[in-house]
Amino acid sequence: MAQIREISREEMLKQSEIMRALSEKNAALDAPPLAFVDTYGCQQNESDSEKIRGMLINMGYEFTKDDNSADLIVINTCAVREHAEMRVLGNVGALVHTKKAKPDQKIALCGCMVQQEHVVEKIKKSFPQVDLVFGPHELYRFPELIDRLGKSNKRIFEIRKTDGERVEGLPVYRQDSVKAWLSVMYGCNNFCSYCIVPYVRGRERSREPELVLKEARELLSKGYKDITLLGQNVNSYGKDLGGKTDFSELLMELDRLPGEFVIRFMTSHPKDANLKLFRTMADCSKVENHIHLPFQAGNNRILRAMNRGYTKESYLSLIDLARSLMPDISITSDVIVGFPGETDEEFEDTFDVVNRVRFDMLFTFLYSRRKGTPAEKLHDPFTKEEKQCRFDRLIKLQNKISAEKQSSHVGRIERVLIDGETTQKNRREKHNLTSRTSEGRLVLLNGPASLIGRFLDVRITGFTTWSLYGETI
Repeated sequence: MAQIREISREEMLKQSEIMRALSEKNAALDAPPLAFVDTYGCQQNESDSEKIRGMLINMGYEFTKDDNSADLIVINTCAVREHAEMRVLGNVGALVHTKKAKPDQKIALCGCMVQQEHVVEKIKKSFPQVDLVFGPHELYRFPELIDRLGKSNKRIFEIRKTDGERVEGLPVYRQDSVKAWLSVMYGCNNFCSYCIVPYVRGRERSREPELVLKEARELLSKGYKDITLLGQNVNSYGKDLGGKTDFSELLMELDRLPGEFVIRFMTSHPKDANLKLFRTMADCSKVENHIHLPFQAGNNRILRAMNRGYTKESYLSLIDLARSLMPDISITSDVIVGFPGETDEEFEDTFDVVNRVRFDMLFTFLYSRRKGTPAEKLHDPFTKEEKQCRFDRLIKLQNKISAEKQSSHVGRIERVLIDGETTQKNRREKHNLTSRTSEGRLVLLNGPASLIGRFLDVRITGFTTWSLYGETI
């Protein structure tokens, strides 16, 4: 049984007092110090960065997107794939120049990547410009670490091995006014053989349902219309709460809250998806008609080697069950191509799953070897080129399916939540607003910014593989 420590009220008050003292100190400066927070990785990292920004505001910082002018740079890192690590290290290397031009600048690295010992050693030896390194378990101590950094010329490395802790009461600064992340749990107990997350995020820790509901009410009172529940495996929520509640019951409680809003959630694990969850989704009017259900591979031997806890057949049965209760449900998924030892014949089972399920969208990745995971030691006779051929075949199939799914919406009337503005490119194409359907589909529209935050009926007029185009009615 994992030992999950509760962070005491006294400890949180200590961090609050440090923030207050730093805020007074920074208020006495000619100008407030500037912080740049850069985030890599998943939605949970984005949520953590919102807490970092909240603490920075309480310490008297303002924000910039220019790393040259920043007094403090905080890079929140990801460890899921090698590509993400290489991007982070490349960008950190480039900060040599900003620090040379601004010697008092402080650079901090945090997040999953730096919870790994080999990464910490690399930073110590090869990246002297980095002043502060702290893992996910030290997030609540960020004010204390910044205070120590300001009082010492020594580099600080705070990486603690722990099963994880429950932390409540951190300030949050959300940059979006319509969409909000709401973490319901942290950590993971699954230990998929290819994944580093359980080793860097710790064991599953569910938040008390009363605290989740309280935060949801606060978000609604501030005008948020789109709430996404987060967890490494969100539908295992409540397993560590002694039978008090489960994820389906939490969804029902959130659905009863008054107001017009939508509830989304990610990410789900097939071994914890069941009839109760799908019935709850079907019965709840505010829960979106979409589930992200990663299958990762279609071959049973590979699934066993991945330690996924289900079979191809049981996964397909889940899809059939979900669609029997919600015929129009949007289903998206993740798949890994080229797991060590996967043969061409075994890959055909993955190809078959995609062909049979016809996912609305598929996030496809080439296997990335992660140091410290069981899969790291597996023999792999296949070349990157061979894996790339399989990857390209799968992408071609999924693009065809996605286009067919998207085109079927043209001419329909859809209820959408207008949630923001588009990129400059889409504005040139006369689509300046983004919105989402109840199935989570992206719809680009044209209209005044005053529509942001409103639910409207739109007619779908066109599509691409990844988005729909519409016009308001």
